[in-house]
Amino acid sequence: MSFQLVDSAFIGQLGVLPLAAQGFTLPIQMIVIGLQVGLGIATTAIISRALGAKNTRYAKQLGGLVLMMGSLGIAFFTVLIWLLRHPILALLSAPDSVYPVIDSYWPHWLLSAWVGALIYFYYSICRSNGNTLLPGIMMIVTSLLNLALDPIFIFTLHFGINGAAIATTVAFGVGVLIVAPQVARKRWITFDWKDLKVSKSLADIGHIMGPAMVSQLLPPVSSMLATKLIAGFGTAAVASWALGSRFEFFSIVSVLALTMSMPPMVGRLLGEGRLGDVRYIVRLACRFVLAFQLFIAVVTFFISGLLAGLMTSDKEVSGILHWHLMIIPLSLGALGVCMLMVSISNALGKSYTALTISALRLFAFFLPCLWIGSQIAGLKGLFFGVLIGNILAGICAWFMYQRALVQVENRV
Repeated sequence: MSFQLVDSAFIGQLGVLPLAAQGFTLPIQMIVIGLQVGLGIATTAIISRALGAKNTRYAKQLGGLVLMMGSLGIAFFTVLIWLLRHPILALLSAPDSVYPVIDSYWPHWLLSAWVGALIYFYYSICRSNGNTLLPGIMMIVTSLLNLALDPIFIFTLHFGINGAAIATTVAFGVGVLIVAPQVARKRWITFDWKDLKVSKSLADIGHIMGPAMVSQLLPPVSSMLATKLIAGFGTAAVASWALGSRFEFFSIVSVLALTMSMPPMVGRLLGEGRLGDVRYIVRLACRFVLAFQLFIAVVTFFISGLLAGLMTSDKEVSGILHWHLMIIPLSLGALGVCMLMVSISNALGKSYTALTISALRLFAFFLPCLWIGSQIAGLKGLFFGVLIGNILAGICAWFMYQRALVQVENRV
């Protein structure tokens, strides 16, 4: 999250066009992240299951298979994005002035996306083998390195927006050079697949990866539609939306931490038949999310003007961003509850409930409220539409989780 926020803050000093280019990049970036996270979820689940069954060799073979499949798959997808960049921009209603910036920026950004996916797969293999410390440390190291390199590449070396992507590539690349030897030394992967039924293993990975990936890909599809709608208000609106979205990602980092840490706890309690404790820890997590995000929203409300001025030097973008930061963070608690319910539903084995919650959040609440708000009160109404949509999604997700838990109780 800090990568994205820091990049946006520095790019915000370059003017409207670079920010707008980043705004049109955001939905595509979310697709790439969705693909890698879907595979990462499958990696953690299937390798940890193999280790639990004491099938160490199979776990190593799966690690090599995932690394090969993921790196080649993301490479193919990034090349496809590059070849289809102009149709994609046309689909997003990008103005002609953005095309030259994208043509220059996307080769560097796509390379950084591929290196980022590669290190993410290494992180997933580490977590699958019970090592969460190394990925945690390396995330901090690469974030700090990116923070240090951004101003050098963007301003000192005069690479502009391209410098942000180059800094990210270098930071992630250093991370890969540190993590990959560690994974190899611990022998967590092997490319010796002579006795491996590759097709069956791919099917097992796909069985878990499919619903998880669809769930991860729904937000970028929604983001593309939202960007297309916002593009009607001009490049300044798209630029401010990109900055506001980066800030939102950063401000819900505690929610993202819970979505990763809660499923193992819920799964263990479920296996022990302690459904009462499942209810307790989920309620506790939701209370924390609502309280903590409300605190962040209140602080953000009072310093929104200062934040907007720090994140961009353009007056028009700053004015729109000011409204964004005052209104939308008030609904991030409800959004956090919704995200948490998706994660918990997956842990309960109700993957289609999780998928339904994600789909309803985006296509029954977020996008319709976004559009209705924009029709009623323009750009400011759009922000209020997001607020209402997030609140409705949180309420709906909570009731769907309750229903899923009752179904699990009846089954047990």
